[in-house]
Amino acid sequence: MENETHVSCCSLMASLLKAPSFISPLHQKLNYVSFSPITTNMQTKFYQGGVRNGRWHVSSMAIKAQMAVEGDVLDQQPVSINEESNYGAVSIHHVGILCENLETSLDFYQNILGLKINEARPHDKLPYRGAWLWVGSEMIHLMELPNPDPLTGRPQHGGRDRHTCIAIRDVSKLKAILDKSGIPYTLSRSGRPAIFTRDPDANALEFTQIDD
Repeated sequence: MENETHVSCCSLMASLLKAPSFISPLHQKLNYVSFSPITTNMQTKFYQGGVRNGRWHVSSMAIKAQMAVEGDVLDQQPVSINEESNYGAVSIHHVGILCENLETSLDFYQNILGLKINEARPHDKLPYRGAWLWVGSEMIHLMELPNPDPLTGRPQHGGRDRHTCIAIRDVSKLKAILDKSGIPYTLSRSGRPAIFTRDPDANALEFTQIDD
């Protein structure tokens, strides 16, 4: 009887592994064994499966266990690149930010945030005033142009608005700088080390702390 039960369970497992209703193409591609036995107190128990409305269904515990294992494996999988669509993206070169008055914006970005101007970038060959500021190896391009976005009615928390994110080493130090300058800000709602503020034109900026 035990042998018949074991064979029946194995047959059920084989059927479940072939069921297309819940196994995604990604699962099929990675060829995972979705229903592994769990041994507790020397007794083998299998995830329970059943048929409802003509489709296989498994318990959420089984699905969560499968996802946990697959997540660990996926983290180790190299990313496959389609060479036909690989046009050579490397990094973000710069972010363009509109401002009403270049001097006012430069006072904020240079004197408050401490960013330096990239003197090598041309600022007199465009039909509007502007400046390029270094942010690590990338840049912010300040452009003195009309801003279609309103200055009022924007979300209080910059993370809920269009924003530029800058990686920094010490959020607490920047927080002290903003406090000293009387510039309002909000902290990350998730509790991670990140701070959000706005420049003089209400452009939202995020500063997120990263480790070395």
